[in-house]
Amino acid sequence: MTYQGLLHRYGQYLGLPAHTKTITLLEGNTPLIPMPRLSRGFGCELFIKFEGLNPTGSFKDRGMTAAIGEAVGRGVQTVICASTGNTAASAAAYAARAGLRSIVLIPEGKVAAGKLAGAIAYGAEVIQIQGSFDDALTLVVEITQKTPIALVNSINPYRIEGQKTSSFEICDVLGNAPDWLCLPVGNAGNITSYWAGFKQYKKGLPQILGVQAAGAAPLVLGHPVEKPETIATAIRIGKPARGEQALEAAQESNGRIIAVSDEEILSAQRILASEGVWVEPASAAGLAGLIAESAKGSMNVKGKKVVVVCTGHGMKDPSIVTESFKSPKIIPANYDALLNVIGGA
Repeated sequence: MTYQGLLHRYGQYLGLPAHTKTITLLEGNTPLIPMPRLSRGFGCELFIKFEGLNPTGSFKDRGMTAAIGEAVGRGVQTVICASTGNTAASAAAYAARAGLRSIVLIPEGKVAAGKLAGAIAYGAEVIQIQGSFDDALTLVVEITQKTPIALVNSINPYRIEGQKTSSFEICDVLGNAPDWLCLPVGNAGNITSYWAGFKQYKKGLPQILGVQAAGAAPLVLGHPVEKPETIATAIRIGKPARGEQALEAAQESNGRIIAVSDEEILSAQRILASEGVWVEPASAAGLAGLIAESAKGSMNVKGKKVVVVCTGHGMKDPSIVTESFKSPKIIPANYDALLNVIGGA
């Protein structure tokens, strides 16, 4: 049978109302990629769950198929979200698919071009605010409480239901849960949903390593960060909507949430690319955390199965790469000139 999307495949496990409609772009079913060279380095079986291969290039599509489907089922005409980019693109795409109006609030000058382009391409009305993501989220919560507009941020419980499906897929491929799951933590909906999914699916429970950027690490610091700053725009969030649930997931799993520097994140991004997996900076945070904890000796993964979740594709934030790239050499269009540059193979 051909693949028909997440609600068709896993709907029986999701707590969605009966009125929910199927609005799908055939999201999910993303690959769990073995990483042999990295596995040898860590002495474990390491896999990348590459969520950047969802229809709009990030994991957000998993939750959005559920949230938009539920909204359509109760007659909603307009949806809104606050976003650092990925949620905006996903909400806009699924709203377009359903024929709904979509409105996106973003923090001024803080969204990567590849993400903003997606939201615009799918037809969203994009509004920049003079403030942070957290300010934008406060605004959209208020307006959805006072109007019929539907909120599709991860505060929406149906987003979490849809996002649980990635943990189901991991178990289906491996046969059970991995020993460790490493992933970025921004607004904390994803870590919350993975843990809920593993507990529900009953194929074992991983320890969870949640990773924040050092400049946006409220769950590590123990208090909100008023002006979060990090090159990893997708997790540049100072007051996670599901922060308490993220901390509970880490504690219940006998795991933890840590912070890594922007330099460590960019190094991990380069390492992943060297094995053929190009992710946006925030998506490399999980691997950066695994590297940091292993180097300190505080995380022994030898002989274990480890899954690193990469949440978004590198095309989401290409300027990180292009800005550091020197202009290519220019040579005459002849064989001798080419051989002189590349040498003998």
